Amino acid sequence: MFRTRPDATLVGDVPAYRRMMPYLMRTRNECVVYFELQADLDEAERFITEFNDSHEELTITVFHLVMWAMVQVLEQRPRLNRFVAGGKLWQREGIWLSYSAKKRKDDRSPIVVVKRRFDPQEPFEEMVRSMLGGLREERSDRKSHVDREMDVVLALPSPIIRALIAAGKAVDGLGLLPRSFIDGDPMYASAFIANLGSLKMDAAYHHLYEYGNIPIFCVIGQNKEVPAVQDGKLVSRRVATLRFSYDERVEDGLYAQRSLQQLREILENPHENI
Repeated sequence: MFRTRPDATLVGDVPAYRRMMPYLMRTRNECVVYFELQADLDEAERFITEFNDSHEELTITVFHLVMWAMVQVLEQRPRLNRFVAGGKLWQREGIWLSYSAKKRKDDRSPIVVVKRRFDPQEPFEEMVRSMLGGLREERSDRKSHVDREMDVVLALPSPIIRALIAAGKAVDGLGLLPRSFIDGDPMYASAFIANLGSLKMDAAYHHLYEYGNIPIFCVIGQNKEVPAVQDGKLVSRRVATLRFSYDERVEDGLYAQRSLQQLREILENPHENI
């Protein structure tokens, strides 16, 4: 019925089997596929050291390289930047990434989530500055717009909350949610990235959220040494492990796997790609 919505345009040229998939597999976690990527950190850590040494006010990690690489891959492989809603496949407008961080590194500290639209032409340094500014704002004691909305909703009786969520899903399926709602909600994004490496944790395979329309969840684990064979000898190399949960209704596994290869190329050769 509707060919556009505030955040996307209906994909027209879709094979019949792919058009049928949202009806056969109605939820994201029913059709989730898992991928793992290990990226060699030799060049990446050299790039990070050089960048941090030349920028006293900025400090980057592998996380920032992953964010940059995700933006470039979503720009160059646009069929990943799609989602399923209302049984239809949609091409998202713009590249939006949501990412999480702890306010403080202790057990009781809450997690904050930041959503940002990324311009693939934006210089890497400007991207880092903007991301750090957004995290500082979210880590402050001031409540975010989303937190204030949640406080209002959670003050309601449970049956009303469930009814509101169900109504929201129905309206979203029709593509009628307003842009002001979608743009401010971190669950409406191209991908969600969680950096567990900053907490000295290994990467996990995360579930996909049924709320919103995020089809890709990426978890970054802590950097570690792994055995490898080089010139016939057993050596140790440092790698970053990324684990992905992916809604296969968006695009087939071959397209996704080739996109991961491109992501690895960017991460392993930042001097050439950034």
